[in-house]
Amino acid sequence: MTFVIPEKYIQESFLASTGPGGQNVNKVATACQLRVNIFALRLAPDVYRRLRIMAGSKITDQGELIITARKYRSQQANRDDARMRAQQIIAEAHIRPVRRVATKPSRAAKAKRVDGKKSRATIKKNRGKVRME
Repeated sequence: MTFVIPEKYIQESFLASTGPGGQNVNKVATACQLRVNIFALRLAPDVYRRLRIMAGSKITDQGELIITARKYRSQQANRDDARMRAQQIIAEAHIRPVRRVATKPSRAAKAKRVDGKKSRATIKKNRGKVRME
């Protein structure tokens, strides 16, 4: 599922990137910080709940999803990366997790487990002190 974030809910700022890169890193603001107001997106309550869990510390108390991209050397590539990651995390929050159906172990599985326990018990039982007769 693809989710397109409307342009009016996105705020971008560009900052000086960190790490290696020589003079270019010091001169050019290539890192992109993207802020998306998730309250303004009017997401369903369950989607919002999943998004809060998935994004964790990337969501502020004011409801802004903050994505920082500094992977590439160019500003445009980092901008595209940040937008793609924001769309991806919101799209993943729309997917409902599949509920696990509880099942009971079969009779054969129970018997196999008991046999394993018995064999371990005999191994441990035979570890006692050796008697010299």
